[in-house]
Amino acid sequence: MTNDEWMYRDTDYGIRTTEEEMWLEAKNILAIRLDNIGDVVMLGPALRAVKETSPQARLTLLASRAGATAAPLLPWIDEVIVWRAVWQDLGHLAFDPDRELAFVRQLAERRFDAALIFTSFSQTPHVPGYVCYLAGIPLRAGESKEFGGTTLTTELKPASDDLHQTERNLRLVEALGFRVRNRHLVVSIPAAARAAVDGLLTRAGLDPAAPFVLLHPGASAAARRYPAERAGAVAQQLSQHGRQVLVTGVDREAALIETVMARAPGARALVGGTGLAEFAALVERAALVICGNTLPLHLADALGTPVLGLYSGTDYEGQWRPRVVAHRLLRRPTPCHPCYLFQCPIGLPCLDIEPAAVVTAAETLLTAGAPHPEETERRLLHDR
Repeated sequence: MTNDEWMYRDTDYGIRTTEEEMWLEAKNILAIRLDNIGDVVMLGPALRAVKETSPQARLTLLASRAGATAAPLLPWIDEVIVWRAVWQDLGHLAFDPDRELAFVRQLAERRFDAALIFTSFSQTPHVPGYVCYLAGIPLRAGESKEFGGTTLTTELKPASDDLHQTERNLRLVEALGFRVRNRHLVVSIPAAARAAVDGLLTRAGLDPAAPFVLLHPGASAAARRYPAERAGAVAQQLSQHGRQVLVTGVDREAALIETVMARAPGARALVGGTGLAEFAALVERAALVICGNTLPLHLADALGTPVLGLYSGTDYEGQWRPRVVAHRLLRRPTPCHPCYLFQCPIGLPCLDIEPAAVVTAAETLLTAGAPHPEETERRLLHDR
């Protein structure tokens, strides 16, 4: 079919009618999202739209090793391919073209009809688009700021950088004709994971029948972590207010949690020992989650748990913030916002928030509830 034979539909996206029909008829679809766990969680509404519109389609997720752990929480995914992609690598992979060619052959063997390439505002879809082209995938869609030739068969013009990632994902599938009935984050927690919560709380030394605050001080990037000593002071002050506090982290964050707990003898800790489903069940049970702009923030938004975000200046709030659940975001204004750095070279002035201010915001959420999310848009904490 030549370009002259395509028929256009009148939309903001400019997607061709015949091509839309091909997308909706596709039976073997690859969804690509090669980032962290939270990024895959935010992919849920888009994947749900694809499955609800095209229930005949088999949906395979191409994810990083970390991101793949979120797949069991998203029931619309039929299969997962785990891959460490060179186009997402930060310089750790060895030069190995044969490895990349073998991966192209692996994709080609699966005979995908279409590839949905989900990216953040700063990522290009053209490298994975070219990989999919070489693998013989006839339909390839993504959002792009730059010229990429014909690596994509459907190329959306870029949205604003501060568009929420969930909406960025939905924008892509809507442009292809998939119907979106629900824009909210949703995760599916197995009954066994919920049943395990009482045992996890008891093991940590908490009363499973009483409310608790979940404090998660870690994040994949150091620039998004509220200082551990201050996190410990928050945990201790909440404990002195009569709150049960559970400090959580993964095994590699043991030293971080140790620093927090040294300041919080009244709190309890749970480091490792859970899968993602059990951790999500803990988030669901919590009366309040306190964390940075990281995974628990997205899980809380999906599960209806109020969340207090100690939100660093690395990103725009609008890109990743909770959209539905009651929440507060605290951040000191800085001229370097947003910096998008993994390490802060100037001492995290954006997170220079006194523990007492964090505790006050937490108590507001715990006792009086939070304003509607629209009323908290870009709310910042100004320490004088």
